[in-house]
Amino acid sequence: MRLSDRARDLPESGIRKFFELAEARDDVISLGVGEPDFSAPWAARTAAIDSLERGKTSYTSNRGMAALRERIAAHHERYDQSYDPAEEILVTTGASEAVDLAFRALVDPGDTVAVHEPTYISYGPGIELAGGEPLTVPTRAEDDFALTRESLEAAGAAEADLLVLCYPNNPTGATMTEEEYAEVAAFCRDEDLRVIADEIYSALTYGADHASIATQPGMRERTVVVNGFSKAYAMTGLRLGYALGPAEAIDAMNRIHQYTMLSAPTTPQYAAIEALDRCDDEVAEMVDEYNRRRRLIVSRFNEMGLDTFEPGGAFYAFPDCGGDDEAFAEELLEAQGVAVVPGSVFGEGGEGHLRVSYATSMRELKEATDRIATFVEGRR
Repeated sequence: MRLSDRARDLPESGIRKFFELAEARDDVISLGVGEPDFSAPWAARTAAIDSLERGKTSYTSNRGMAALRERIAAHHERYDQSYDPAEEILVTTGASEAVDLAFRALVDPGDTVAVHEPTYISYGPGIELAGGEPLTVPTRAEDDFALTRESLEAAGAAEADLLVLCYPNNPTGATMTEEEYAEVAAFCRDEDLRVIADEIYSALTYGADHASIATQPGMRERTVVVNGFSKAYAMTGLRLGYALGPAEAIDAMNRIHQYTMLSAPTTPQYAAIEALDRCDDEVAEMVDEYNRRRRLIVSRFNEMGLDTFEPGGAFYAFPDCGGDDEAFAEELLEAQGVAVVPGSVFGEGGEGHLRVSYATSMRELKEATDRIATFVEGRR
């Protein structure tokens, strides 16, 4: 069977390698999984069950159920984002489909797409599958991995056609403030860059409210915002996301969507309506628990000499392991049965760091950090 060059050249996920190593053992504490350890709120699950019992298993509108799009629009008012549910919102099969649709709708073959690194591993391959060429924009630990105008200029992003943002960030947990976004927005306006802003972790921030580049002057009309229900509502397996943006961008994305997915899964849409209507308290409880874990893990890493900046969002810490991150992760797994992900998986800017998820129980986090401390001490 002859494969296309594009498919043949697509790299394997670097994260998957460490999952497979961990799965080969039964004594592993995994701090590598990027999904909540909570179940979806009970009210949302009940709504899903009820929809099935009532036989609500048909297709929905290509754009998603109107009732859900209306609630998404209302929900995003808390972030000072205003979108027309009829024309400017598209419900997708996970946020990942929304990102893919945005690439395919906005990128022409040969277009340059600037991506700050370290960041989520799917953007580069997604850009290439759309025919674009990724341009890496490094972010630095000394800037708490925030994107700056200086880094964009130094990387040559003025020549790019599109910019991809991921804040709160996977893998670093970094966030950006309104003031930091203002200079990036000015650069985008000056250089006529469109933006895809992946804000899937927007509800998971600690100590400060989520900020979005789409609310900066002149940015709403040039930005597609991606979000979903996987992280905040612990609905990863239900595969439901959405995109918000200018009507012409959403319409283009929907035309691709209707020939590939047709419509997002129906059952999760009923769950999502209930989640947005009734589950804010459960989300707040999850955020409080993540915050407790965040404080523990950052404190423990700094105590053992693995310098770790304080992440402002998501559920990842990004400690500096002081050397070869892949070797560190492999040796840690072998010696102590703790699985983490090498930071270099997420781009050159992640080299010498580890992505450590604290989306696991406090008991397991304490045990895992004890094992890591023993490992670090043994290497000295």
